[in-house]
Amino acid sequence: MSARVPRSSPREVHRVLVVDDEPRMIGFIRMNLELEGFQVIEAHDGLAALEAVRTQLPDVVLLDVMMPKLDGFETLRMLREFSSIPVIMLTAKGEEDDRVRGLELGADDYVPKPFGPRELVSRVRAVLRRAEAVNVSPKRAVLKIDDRLSVDFNRREVIVEGERIKLRPTEYRLLYHLIENAGWTVTHEQLLAKVWGYEYRDETHYVRLYVNYLREKIEEDPANPKYILTERGVGYRFMDFKREKEE
Repeated sequence: MSARVPRSSPREVHRVLVVDDEPRMIGFIRMNLELEGFQVIEAHDGLAALEAVRTQLPDVVLLDVMMPKLDGFETLRMLREFSSIPVIMLTAKGEEDDRVRGLELGADDYVPKPFGPRELVSRVRAVLRRAEAVNVSPKRAVLKIDDRLSVDFNRREVIVEGERIKLRPTEYRLLYHLIENAGWTVTHEQLLAKVWGYEYRDETHYVRLYVNYLREKIEEDPANPKYILTERGVGYRFMDFKREKEE
């Protein structure tokens, strides 16, 4: 009697919504993502994209900026009203303003056109890894920094002067790693590797941008921060609140 071989569990297939009004671009993206085992959903304008997110529940969205009816920015703004799904913006090469605007509206990443298949697949996988990362759960659900600021790790919120403020996933991960190393300088490279992934080790502008977002939410005077301190040319340091409490 032959031994019974246990059946391996099937690999999860991730669904990618590609939003672009150019059929050739969608065909190019579809071919390369399907070769890597992804399932591709298409939408040719912003309104169709919003409907697809609601009805087909993709895992990540690739969203072109220039589209009819609704451009990528307006689509993203409306999407963020009801969903925190990871979004990668597809932007024209060299259009830094477009990239910054997309990130400010809640995009998780961007890929400048033209792009190669390897870069595209790498970015999609990196965003999915971050979205699916195991939740960090400190022993204390709510950590009191001082009389003004607390962090609710379960709800991913900061409590500033009694008001609860929701953090976006990337803001939460960044704040978590800064607090975990309170009193110590964390380099740009270390933050990029921990929060975004090793592939982003040269994208230091991501760190600066999201530190600014956090400062706007937690600092009394973002231009003169008390909690997240800049170590010029190196990285950032969260105030050593544990030592201050001991003193």
